[in-house]
Amino acid sequence: MISFQVSEDIKEVISAIYRFVEVEIEPLRKKYQKELENERYFYDENGLYSPGIQEALQQVRLKSAEAGFYTMFGDPELGGTGDEFGPIAVALIHEAILKKYGLDPLVMEIFPAGLFTGGLTPVLLGMHPDTKAELLPSIAKGEATLCFGLSEPDAGSDVWAIKTKAVKDGDYWILNGTKQWITNAHYAKYAIIFAVTDPELVEKRKGGITCFLVPFDGKTCVATSSIPYMGHLGSRIGIISMENARVHEKFIIGDLHQGFGKALHGVDLGRIVMAALCVGAAQWALDKAIQYANERKTFGVTIGNHQAIQIMLADCAMEIYAARNMLLHCAWKMENQEKLPLKEISMIKAYCTEMVQNVVDRCMQIHGGMGLTNEMKLEKVWRWARTLRIPDGTTEIQKRTIARRLLQGDQSFQ
Repeated sequence: MISFQVSEDIKEVISAIYRFVEVEIEPLRKKYQKELENERYFYDENGLYSPGIQEALQQVRLKSAEAGFYTMFGDPELGGTGDEFGPIAVALIHEAILKKYGLDPLVMEIFPAGLFTGGLTPVLLGMHPDTKAELLPSIAKGEATLCFGLSEPDAGSDVWAIKTKAVKDGDYWILNGTKQWITNAHYAKYAIIFAVTDPELVEKRKGGITCFLVPFDGKTCVATSSIPYMGHLGSRIGIISMENARVHEKFIIGDLHQGFGKALHGVDLGRIVMAALCVGAAQWALDKAIQYANERKTFGVTIGNHQAIQIMLADCAMEIYAARNMLLHCAWKMENQEKLPLKEISMIKAYCTEMVQNVVDRCMQIHGGMGLTNEMKLEKVWRWARTLRIPDGTTEIQKRTIARRLLQGDQSFQ
């Protein structure tokens, strides 16, 4: 029988996270209140995190790692406890955090800010044993973070179009190229870089791309600039430039010429996380809208009495219900079936990212003019929600995957 009831164990984990926020994060929020509440202080003149924000985020990572949260979803082979938390637990925990706190930058740092930016990311399973022993301790403690360098100026969804090249030189590889739209680029110690190592295989789309772990050295591998977006004064996203970056072969991740194998292990769980964040954020926004609808009065009654408001609230609830059950059913399939439910994984990424922006937009409308103010934080979540339809495979790419699975005979909805 399929059941999505939250177990007592998961409830205890969620409660422990809530206590962690109260004890460890609240003091940091007060200390860095100016930076957190005003983007002029959140970012510096170059669009990078200000020193105060960098310090606050690092403190959260270190404290989270010490408490056991930062690596709790990590693979046991890497020293994590991920075998205790299947996809359903991952979904429920991330949903609960966003539902309670919304888009809080400090709370979001309890777990690595993205599947490939820190912690015991599944990508590290493909590393050489000596490299694991050398790097895992600092990564697990939250001292060193990573970034994922796949996208380029002319290569996004079409990964075979990447132009970054690596040429063998004895026991080393020499990398040259540019990576763009890279989350955490300016704050990472190491970049997970995909480069062409066999052009002939790439031409045939049968391989020829290798994944490397490249250290930022400030000379041959450098984060050159941040990319502000959606009206923000800065961002966590940047550009990486490599000029004759020299990398020892022991820093290859996965197999030579087959970088899309082990190197991309875990990307499907990352889509569970993204969908869960969307479901949680949508519930956070709806909670605010319901509260406002029960307080705000027009024409002598609370606005919740007006049919137009009721319809918007109902539309939000229906979409959240559909998205949440779609997410949990997909997570259940991942836990209980041998084959990955590729069609459903693409469905939750496409549907949940569309859903959260629809819901937040309606909740802003319910708030009227107040919904547009920075005070309510709805516009901040709306901007965040809009970005999610592009990274990690656009909505259109997900729909292409869904259609292809259907045409190949995968017509099951059970």
